[in-house]
Amino acid sequence: MSKFPLPSEENHYLHHHVALLRYSFQHWTGRPLVATKMNDEDAARYLFNATFAVLSHDTAKDPIFNYANRTALSLFGMDWDSMTALPSRKSAEPVAQEDRQRILEQVEKHGFVDNYSGIRIGRHGRRFFIEGAVVWNVIEPRTGAYKGQAALLKNWNFL
Repeated sequence: MSKFPLPSEENHYLHHHVALLRYSFQHWTGRPLVATKMNDEDAARYLFNATFAVLSHDTAKDPIFNYANRTALSLFGMDWDSMTALPSRKSAEPVAQEDRQRILEQVEKHGFVDNYSGIRIGRHGRRFFIEGAVVWNVIEPRTGAYKGQAALLKNWNFL
């Protein structure tokens, strides 16, 4: 069982975590992740059910996914417990991990990368090409403390 709870009505779709994602995305890109008029709970519900994919990972030495919306779960062919037990590096094939690591280091240094493209791999080896992705650092609003990284995927094609 995952140490991260599945977003649901009971936990307000992890609205505290989604608030960090929203704040950080706006901070780095100057654009809203979801409509700014939404309160945190409505935004969290909307984001979990959105037609684009959003994922984030934690700050562990080998970061683990700590959030994936329904579209991301479907894209990677995983359920919540499987996804939130997966080291994020395993979302890329071994041959693509060096490129992935280079992008994450750029994000760590500059706050975000816009228009990223690359190949990812889902459960059972299903490969897909993502393009135009945004990857950003997740930070705490009051302190600026680093909380991990997140990605927004809107365009992909299965290979």
